[in-house]
Parts: sequence; structure tokens; C-alpha cells
Amino acid sequence: MTMNKRRLGKTGLMVSEIGFGGEWLERHEFEESLALIKYAQDKGINIIDCWMADPKSRDIIGKALEGARDKWIIQGHIGSTWQKGQYVRTRDMNYVKPAFDDLLSRLKTDYIDLGMIHYVDSEEDWAACTSGAYFDFVKDLHERGIIRHIGLSTHNPLIAKKAVLSGFIEMILFSINPAFDMKPPSDDLMKMFGWYDDQNMKGIAPERSELYRLAEENDVGITVMKGFFGGKLFDAKTSPFGAAFTPLQCIHYALTRPAVTSILCGYDTITQIDEAVAYEDASSDEKDYASVIASAPYHSYKGQCTYCGHCKPCPSDIAIAMVNKFYDLASQQPKVPDSIRSHYSLILHKAAECIACHTCESRCPFEVKIVERMKKASALFGC
Repeated sequence: MTMNKRRLGKTGLMVSEIGFGGEWLERHEFEESLALIKYAQDKGINIIDCWMADPKSRDIIGKALEGARDKWIIQGHIGSTWQKGQYVRTRDMNYVKPAFDDLLSRLKTDYIDLGMIHYVDSEEDWAACTSGAYFDFVKDLHERGIIRHIGLSTHNPLIAKKAVLSGFIEMILFSINPAFDMKPPSDDLMKMFGWYDDQNMKGIAPERSELYRLAEENDVGITVMKGFFGGKLFDAKTSPFGAAFTPLQCIHYALTRPAVTSILCGYDTITQIDEAVAYEDASSDEKDYASVIASAPYHSYKGQCTYCGHCKPCPSDIAIAMVNKFYDLASQQPKVPDSIRSHYSLILHKAAECIACHTCESRCPFEVKIVERMKKASALFGC
């Protein structure tokens, strides 16, 4: 197994498409968690997220990366603090600066690759994080090279859009899974984890589609959190679709969204790491999330391309899912962005080569009118 790496947008960093979300480390004995990180490194994982403020989690990561700092890309969060024995998100510099100094000290490093403006889900918090002493601190860290790139974590697509368009945020950590993608924007994380019903299953929320388009267009890479919906998607009884997904299907869903570079999974065991990195050698059938959605009791993706690849093989060898992805990204704009046109130009066999055989449509779980879309894509891109 060879771990695939992807470029994290304008940061230029090459990160493993399977990453390490560190939030479960404190649940285990120190040596057990240490072994998990070292095993992940051996499997080719090279990006780890440390939003956690607790000393134990930070000490574990610091010890695991000792002597191997250059092999890892760290997402370190600014504003995640430890106060009176518990985690507190804050912009109060009386706590923010000491907590960040603690992060560097416990991780045994003098720099953080991705300095994350931590957990911004509301308009008010966005305003607070992009002005005043907090933002001055972030900028100072960046100017001194203590954080190499400025990132931001959010669960709200409207805040993520602001970050993408800001010009100073280079990447975002965003919550993505098939269920979340159908939720309207909210600054209340608990609402996102609430139950879904068939009245709310309206396909991918337009705010999220727009976010992915803008991120791709502006070269702002996305790393993914909450990819498994807290494990709810693994059981038909708790899945909002009324059907169960596998970890590989959730991973593939996240990695097929535009601009997504890596999904950061949480691990309790070495077996779970093996299950995640098995994605690199998995078959198309094993990755197939589309059949689950299409056959589920509750869904309404009909007519929407989810870039699942079921339409393959094509007699003209057109990368249909990729053509559809770039068509969706470009068609929402009055003019095709140069970045999207450039991406499209790299496709070997383009939409104009479609022979209108319609065999792809017979395989599409969502009844997408692919031939019609190939004609529109050909007209839009001129080939």
C-alpha cells in the first residue's frame, strides 16, 4: 500500500489523503496512544490535527513526533485553551497566548505548519477573530514563521465561504459527510448532529456546493473533520438515510468533494488505522457510497451528480465524474474561472468526445442526464 498525497491548496503542502484526528488520544493509556501515532506514520499518514487543549493529548503527540518532526504536518489551533481542568474556546489573549505557547512546548516544536483560527461558526466570532488583539497575534505568528500558514476551522459553510474569500486564509478544516452536506447553514453544532427527516433531505445544500466551488476556484484546500458523523452513519438505526455506510464509503465521499485534500479520522485502535488506509487499495465497489444513498429509505439526490463514478466505463474513456465536477463549478459563474478552465484542460478525454450512447445513464444511481450535461460542458468549455 502506498499512501496517496494531495496538494493542500495554496499552502503547497503535500498531505496524505488519510489523516490523523487526535481527539481520541486522551481516552487511552499514554503508550497505547503513542503507538497509534507511530503506526500511522509507518502507514504513510503525515498530517495530524491537534485542536485539543488538554496536556495529555499534547504530550502524546509531542513524544510521538520526537525525532520525526519533519515527517509530519501539524494543524495546531489558536484559541483552544485549558482552564481549570477543562477545554475552553476563547479569544481572550490572557488565555490564548499561554495556550499556544503550551502547544509549542508540549509538541516539542518551534513551529506549526497550519496555524488554525479555532472553531469559528458565527458571524460575531468571525468579526472577533479577524480584528483586534487575537488577529494581531495570529498575524504576528505568521510573520515570524511560527505558523507557516493560516487556516481556520468551522462547521458553518457561510463562515467557511468568508474564510475562502478573505485572501488571508490559506486552508480550512471543515465538517463533511453525506448527511451534513444536506444540512442548511447553522452556527449551532448540536443542530447539525440532530436527527434528520425526509422533509429535510433535499440533496446537497446550495451553500455547501457554493463553498466547494469557491474553495476550488480560490485554491483554498480543505481538510475534513466529522467525516463519520460521530459514527451514526455506520448503523442503519442511527443513520439519517435509514441505511448504513462503511468507513471506506464515508472517506470516499469526503475525498470526492471539490478542493478536499485529506480526511482526518479518529482512531482508537491500530485496526481502525488499517481500515482507513485500506482506502488506498480499495475497489470501486468497496468505496461506493452512491448505491447506499440511492437505495436508502430517505434521500433526494435524484438528478444530482455526486461524482461517485458509477457512470464508468465510458467507451470514449471520458472521466465523466471529473467533467461533471468542473462543469458544476464553472456553470455557477458568469464567466468560466481560469483556474477551473485550467483543471478541465488537463482531462485527457473531454466532454466533446461523448458519442451519446447513454450507457452511462443506465448505471447512474441518481438518474442524472449525463449526455445532456456532456453537451453543456462541451459548449461551456469549448471542447
